[in-house]
Amino acid sequence: MPNTPIRVSYFSDILCIWAYVAERRLQELRDRFGDKVQIDCHYISVFGDTATKIEGGWKSRGGWQGYADHVAHVAKRFDHINLGSKAWQETRPASSAAPHLTLKAVQITHPDRHNIGEHCALAMREAFFCDGRDIGVFDVQMEILTERGIDPEPVMTAIKDGRAFAALCRDNDLQKGFGIEGSPSFVLNEGRQKLYGNVGFKIIEANILELLREPASEQASWC
Repeated sequence: MPNTPIRVSYFSDILCIWAYVAERRLQELRDRFGDKVQIDCHYISVFGDTATKIEGGWKSRGGWQGYADHVAHVAKRFDHINLGSKAWQETRPASSAAPHLTLKAVQITHPDRHNIGEHCALAMREAFFCDGRDIGVFDVQMEILTERGIDPEPVMTAIKDGRAFAALCRDNDLQKGFGIEGSPSFVLNEGRQKLYGNVGFKIIEANILELLREPASEQASWC
């Protein structure tokens, strides 16, 4: 086994239902591999402008209602997630960029603290999908952090002084560099292996096991 952990770059949009589904797979990776893997969470703007994406992109498929029905259909396929009645039906965040900025500030102000950034991301996803709270609103984001025992002041400072903006821009640059198509995406082996969309845990696991078996290999996995 290698002395350094296998790095997994995980790209998602906080408002993406498939990324909400994939939260369980992130936890399974940690449970299965422990400190043999290092998961770096990055955020990409799939729902940066929800009005344009849904009103325009789903115009021929029912607009907001059509998209809400689609999300409900996806949620019914997975027992490990809960979908409340308000998400996309009544509660329609203007942009995922706002919670992404706050989550980058959490990562900056709470580095290496028991995966607190991932826990906060899950808390925001649950607040929206389960409870129907508008996580695009700054005050709601701060309420969620407070509920999780996170002091909002350092987080707000990281936003005000520009560090969170810089971190979000780095995520954008990484997305372009790796050629990430959408949310969620797992990137391994310095970009040689990309797993995009509703990928089962066994496939992710097989790729990591191959890298653990041949850590010095310059070739892509056969998985």
